[in-house]
Amino acid sequence: MARIVAADDDDGTQQFYSMELNSISSVSDSTLGQLLKNVSDVRKLAIGDETPVHESLNQDHDDDLMRTVPFVLSFDNLTYNVSIRQKLTFRDLIPRRKTEDPEMAQTVTPPNTKTLLNNISGETRDGEIMAVLGASGSGKSTLIDALANRIAKGSLKGAVKLNGETLQSRTLKVISAYVMQDDLLFPMLTVEETLMFAAEFRLPRSLPKSKKKLRVQALIEQLGIKNAAKTIIGDEGHRGISGGERRRVSIGIDIIHDPILLFLDEPTSGLDSTSAYMVVKVLKRIAQSGSIVIMSIHQPSHRVLGLLNRLIFLSRGNTVYSGSPGSLPRFFAEFGSPIPENENRTEFALDLIRELEGSAGGTRGLVEFNKKWQEMKKENNRQPRLTPPPSPYPNLTLKEAIAASISRGKLVSGGESAAISTSTAATTLTVPAFANSIWIEILTLSKRSMLNSRRQPELFGIRLASVVITGFILATVFWRIDNSPKGVQERLGFFAFAMSTMFYTCAEALPVFLQERYIFMRETAYNAYRRSSYVLSHAIVAFPSLIFLSVAFAATTFWAVGLDGGPMGFLFYCLIILASFWSGSSFVTFLSGVVPHVMLGYTIVVAILAYFLLFSGFFINRNRIPDYWIWFHYMSLVKYPYEAVLQNEFSDATKCFVRGVQIFDNTPLGVLPDGMKLRLLDSVSRSLGTRISSSTCLTTGADILTQQGVTQLSKWNCLLITVAFGFFFRALFYFCLLLGSKNKRR
Repeated sequence: MARIVAADDDDGTQQFYSMELNSISSVSDSTLGQLLKNVSDVRKLAIGDETPVHESLNQDHDDDLMRTVPFVLSFDNLTYNVSIRQKLTFRDLIPRRKTEDPEMAQTVTPPNTKTLLNNISGETRDGEIMAVLGASGSGKSTLIDALANRIAKGSLKGAVKLNGETLQSRTLKVISAYVMQDDLLFPMLTVEETLMFAAEFRLPRSLPKSKKKLRVQALIEQLGIKNAAKTIIGDEGHRGISGGERRRVSIGIDIIHDPILLFLDEPTSGLDSTSAYMVVKVLKRIAQSGSIVIMSIHQPSHRVLGLLNRLIFLSRGNTVYSGSPGSLPRFFAEFGSPIPENENRTEFALDLIRELEGSAGGTRGLVEFNKKWQEMKKENNRQPRLTPPPSPYPNLTLKEAIAASISRGKLVSGGESAAISTSTAATTLTVPAFANSIWIEILTLSKRSMLNSRRQPELFGIRLASVVITGFILATVFWRIDNSPKGVQERLGFFAFAMSTMFYTCAEALPVFLQERYIFMRETAYNAYRRSSYVLSHAIVAFPSLIFLSVAFAATTFWAVGLDGGPMGFLFYCLIILASFWSGSSFVTFLSGVVPHVMLGYTIVVAILAYFLLFSGFFINRNRIPDYWIWFHYMSLVKYPYEAVLQNEFSDATKCFVRGVQIFDNTPLGVLPDGMKLRLLDSVSRSLGTRISSSTCLTTGADILTQQGVTQLSKWNCLLITVAFGFFFRALFYFCLLLGSKNKRR
């Protein structure tokens, strides 16, 4: 019967599952069926399912079958070229006289092509670390990206195979992990919280939380960061863990589900020798647990070199050495440049490669010698092509091998819910694209963002203070506005400035996604969660703070300015401010998904919001805007909140704003004495044949709305349109993430 075995590591406890299988020379239909039954049995035990398990075909041979499912990764003739645009010179701008001479005719020069990878081949197996070395610009990171399927389809030539079968993109996403060169972590989360959130994303929802915590604790032990488990990650303004510990946490996030393939882009970059050794030592333990580890490294120390199994030296996209570290002295001795005793082998090799790169012939001789040396070793059978080690089930297909690997604890993110079916013809493995449902993803993302924000209360405090201070200044400047013609103009100015302030205040949301962009790209590259989940959680987390800001600004200004409408007017005033904050933050969030830099984003935000205010209807009425600009009036985000508050203020038809002689205010006649104004008013009355006294109402709120061109939409329609703009920009933000975060080279 299948059982789960816990294995202890020398430097920490690493718990994984091993499945006992029957020893067979080939996989027949009946034995394959038993194998898949055992896969199901181990899964039941892993998740605590108490339903009966199947009986083993041969109980006596259980102790002989505690072996890891073997994997061999091979890559052949990987070639990657990029086009370089030709620089435009001043001569290209000068028109030239046409000629019939073909030799003199101007021709269009095709763009130059640069080769980043040139027929790179190699192979490695589980339990080993393959290191890619070379100077800056040699193609180390490009090779890692090529193996990790981070180069756009069609741009890369060659084949990447696992156990002799071509790796499909979806399968690779599930069985692999990629650790970027930079440590992309939330600064205010502790080490344990960071890994726990990674477990929530990558491990299936059916796995109990207690078992997820056990997996995190085991991983912390394996990474050697137990003493820092309760310490925050930290950043420039908050003291946290060390650089080496940050790097190990970054690795831990991507191996939480114990992947088969682990790719790392210079994991020791920027670390001292001790920290670098500790990181590679952790990677060695990961490899020994049954993973294939491939990483780029700049210049390993002697101790780090002792942990590596295979090396590939690159020079300008070409392989100059491929083999084990122990073969380096013989290789360079036969090349004619023996490595001196007591000198670091990799340092000597890299120095020699740099020296050759600076020579006239470059590294062409070393590249050709490596090809001959590889052929010679193959002929002498000193370096045969890798084949999986002896296995109880040597004829398994890749999908069957992955299924068997799942049974022993690998790929926890997809293993529990993998659907495995067998027939006489074929065996299929269906692993879900995402470990959790969209609702679990939204909940986990929201919880993480709120926790990170709650530990930085100064950010919300500064924003709240800016809104309250702005409201206080407006309240004191426009204190208790009267209902005179001047009061009408002051109200219009207050509303225009207040509504535009709502949008300018939202500009602080710009850096939020720009700071999280690469964390998002890293997590979604391997289906930790859906992009739609991120967009929805981003909106959910941002909305509560908008409510506080809206109420704070409305309470500060509504009664102090003397706005009309009573309690219901105040309620609508709060709603339209909230809608303005919502649409403004959504607009800025959308821009953060388009622009790559904060300063560029601020420039664009300020410029566009200024255009929105210009065409809102305050500076120029809708009826006066030229036809070729009227479209911008209807696109203005400020237009609809501005018209809504105007209708909220001037909707009372019985309220008068211009009586009798007040008609002369805001005109040159306004400086005349009151007696003169009364006589002028009486003269106007006789001319019009209408009795106009000093108390006659000449302008109501409806007249003001007509004068301002606010006649097309009701205030509730303006509110709905403002809210709809918010959802529209959130949808655009989603499409930006969908199209602009492929995280692949072209």
